[in-house]
This record gives sequence, C-alpha cells and structure tokens, in this order.
Amino acid sequence: MSTALVEWSSPGGGRLPPQVGGNAASVIPLVLSEARRRPVFMAACFAAIALTALLIGLALGKTYTSTTTISVDDGTSPTASAKSAAKVQARAAAAREIALSHKVMDEILRTGGWADQNPDALTRDKLVKRIATQLDIASPRQLPNLIRVSYTDTNPLRAYRVTRRFGELIIQESLAERARESREAFEFADSQAQIYARRLKDSETRLAAYRKANPDARVGTAEDVNLRIAELRRTVDTARLESIDARAQEASVRSQFGGQSPFGVSQARSSQIQMQMADLRSQRDQLLLKYTPQYPDVVAIDHQMRDLQAELSREASHPTTSLAVSRSATGTAGVNPIYGELKTRLADARSRSAAAASRASAGQALLDKEIARSEQILDSSGPLPEMVREYENNRDQYQALLKRRAEAQVAMNLDAGQHTVGFEVQEPAAIPLQPSSSLRLAHVASAGLLLAVIAPMLLMVGWLRVDPRVRTPGQIEQLAGLPVLGSIPLQRTPRLRTQARRHRNIAALLVMSVPLAYGLVLLIKWMTPS
Repeated sequence: MSTALVEWSSPGGGRLPPQVGGNAASVIPLVLSEARRRPVFMAACFAAIALTALLIGLALGKTYTSTTTISVDDGTSPTASAKSAAKVQARAAAAREIALSHKVMDEILRTGGWADQNPDALTRDKLVKRIATQLDIASPRQLPNLIRVSYTDTNPLRAYRVTRRFGELIIQESLAERARESREAFEFADSQAQIYARRLKDSETRLAAYRKANPDARVGTAEDVNLRIAELRRTVDTARLESIDARAQEASVRSQFGGQSPFGVSQARSSQIQMQMADLRSQRDQLLLKYTPQYPDVVAIDHQMRDLQAELSREASHPTTSLAVSRSATGTAGVNPIYGELKTRLADARSRSAAAASRASAGQALLDKEIARSEQILDSSGPLPEMVREYENNRDQYQALLKRRAEAQVAMNLDAGQHTVGFEVQEPAAIPLQPSSSLRLAHVASAGLLLAVIAPMLLMVGWLRVDPRVRTPGQIEQLAGLPVLGSIPLQRTPRLRTQARRHRNIAALLVMSVPLAYGLVLLIKWMTPS
C-alpha cells in the first residue's frame, strides 16, 4: 500500500488551499506529527542554531574595565544645583575633549603598546577610534565635582595602564590648559595696555602742542574770562556811581559858597556850629549813599546834629555873650574859616570825582580787552573739547586695562603654581580581576538554546501553511465538502521502519552534540583561571 500523501482538488476542479490555521488544539498535533516524520531536519536545525549561538558567545571573548575617579576643586560648592547640570556636562565634555586630543592619544598609544608596532596613519586612526569607543568619561549629577574615567579592553593589565594614564594626562593637560588660558589673557591685556599707552601718549602730545600754540585755548579759560568780565563790569559800575556821587557833592559844596567871602569878621559861636552841622550833614549824605537811615552811624550823626541845632538855638537867644566870647577868643579880623572848609571839601570832591572817573575808564578798557579775549578763546577752542575727550577716554581705558592686566597676572601666577583649581585622584585605577562581560557568553548561549527550540517549530508551522497537501480527514470534510467514510492508518514496512530508526539515531546524535559542546565549553572555562 502506498503511504504517499495525495494532492486533492476542490469540487470545482481547483487546488485546495492550505489550512493549518485555527486553534492551537488542531495545529499542535499536526506540527508534532510532521516533526516526527522529519526528525533529522528538526534536530539539525536545533543543533545548528544552538552551536552557532555558542560559537558567537565564544567569539565575543572577555572584556575588562578599569575605572579611576578624579576630584576637581575649583572653589564652588559641590551641592550647588543652580547650574549643576550644565556644569556637569561642560566638565565631562572638556575632559573628553582633552582625552581625545592628538597629544594625549599619542601617549596612550605608547602606554598601551600599540605604538610599538609602528602603525601607519590609517591604522593609527582606526586604533584611536576604537579606543574612543571603549573610553567613557562622565560626571555624576549628584557629585558634579567628580570626573569618572573608565576604559574597557580585552587585556586587564592594559586596561589598568591605559585608564591610569588617561587620568594622569587629563589632570596634566587641564592644568596646562588653564595656565595657557591665563597666560593668553595676561598677554592680551598687556598688548592692549601697550596700545592704549601709545594712544594716550599721542593724544597728550597733541593736546600739549595745541595748548602751546593757543595759550588761551584751555579747559576752564572761558569760564575764568567770563568771571573776570563780570567782575570788571561791577568795578566799572561802582566807579561810575562813585564819580556821580563825587560830582553831586561837588555841586553841593559849590552851592554853599554863596554869601561866603575869604575874609570877614571874627567867627562867632553860631558860625562854628553851622560849620560843624554842615560837616555832619555831608557825612550823613555820604553814609546814606550806602546805608539806610537806621544805620547806627547815621543815627549817631542825627543825634549830633540835633544837639548842635539846640546849641545854635541857644546862641541865637544870647547873641551878646556869644559875640563877647568870640572877640576875646579870636580877635577882630582874619580868614573866614567856613570859606576855607568849603574850599577844602570842594577840592576833595573834585579829586574823588577825578579818581572815580579814572577807575571807570581803566575798568572799561580792561573790560573791552577781556571781551575781545573771550571772542578769541571762542574762535581758537574749536577742536579742544574733542581733543580733551579723546585724551580722557584713552586715559580711562588705559587705567582699566592696567587693572585687568594686574588681575590677569595674579591669575596667571596662581595657575602657574596650580593654586586655582585642585585636581586629586579620588579613586585610583586598579587591575580588574573579573571580566566586565562574564555573563555575556551565558546570555548568548541561553538565548541560542531557546531559539534552537522555538525556531524549528516555527519553521514547521510555516511549511504547513504553504504546503497544499491533505493530512487529516477533517481537512477533507472542511475544505472539499465531501463526507469521509473512514481512514486507513499508515502501515510501515520493514524498510520504512529501518529508515525511520536510522533517522532517529542521527537526530539523537545531533541533539546530543549540543549539550556535549556546551559542557565542554563550561569545563574549559572552569579549568581556565580568570
């Protein structure tokens, strides 16, 4: 009897579509049945996948990671959180940039022994890129003042040497970079200070030459001249007022000459009193030109005049006695004293008037000279304000640059002595004793075993979905619409049984090769020290 599967056709003459879908109860038995019919294929898939995963895990090898931690003390609080994230990123980026520089990488290639092979430029570039991928530099957010440097390598001793050298070079180059920046800042401030020193000297020379050529062109000269003009105007006005006053007194004295002669009878007491009153009146008029009638001297003169007026009234009531006294005291004839007094006062008034007029004339001449000088200053001081502003600006800039240069010099000296930023190895690098990828082989092998079990089943399900042959009676009833009266079980001939036995043995050998290979690898790993 033939046991070959037959391709059925639908009632319409078309080919039956594959029907392996449905629930798991109908699919799983069919998949297991087909797996039993093809044991060699299923075992080969299982062994191939499992052994391939084992080979991949072995090819990955062991890697070792060494780590060093550097503490950075730049004077800031390690718990400051205002700009903590930005500071952490900037510090880590700066350290990584230093670590990947050509100078540092050349030293790392010598430290790791790569430079001993004298690699060409292309090989060197590949080595640098590989080292960069295996290098990790970061700063913890909780501790922004720390820099953690980690390097991974297949050789634990080389991982330790490279990590330690990376830490040393980062500290060394960071200090050198800060010293270089401070020196450049000082040199820049010094060059700018020298430039402004020359500018200041040039502007000072031009200003001095201009002032020498124009003596009146000085800052503040115009104000001094204006004050001098105002003072001279007051002086001229005062002199003119004094001249007017002197002329008024001269006119008053001239008016008193009426009825007086150079010679006359001996003066009586009343004449003396009148002369004193005239003198007091003249003094009073002189004071009233400057003060009010309530001024103490004016009030005293008023009292004296009242006393003389009272005495004059008494003399008028006793003329005989007064005349007798006058004759016995002075004689009968002589120079009129009132006339002489008036003449003296007239000469004094004329001299004061002439002196006031002379002062007014001289003051006016000086005033005209100062006005002309003021106009000359205005004409000659045109570029002076601009020159003064340029000089003051250069002076201020030069002084500011001197201050900045002094600060830069102090910072340069501190950085040269490594007093500004303190670098300290918080945790030194150590030789890694355990590989950082010890679980990688186990993970790959476990995933390979799981995939080796699932993949053949999935392949069988896929094969059943694309294979159109009929395998169960229920499939005939469902798809062909024909009733199934019965089914003939598969009958195995001796040849088929022998062939199936041989296939099972081959499948068993393939399946047993997997645990043997895994056990051998585990034994080798156990016997080989880490």
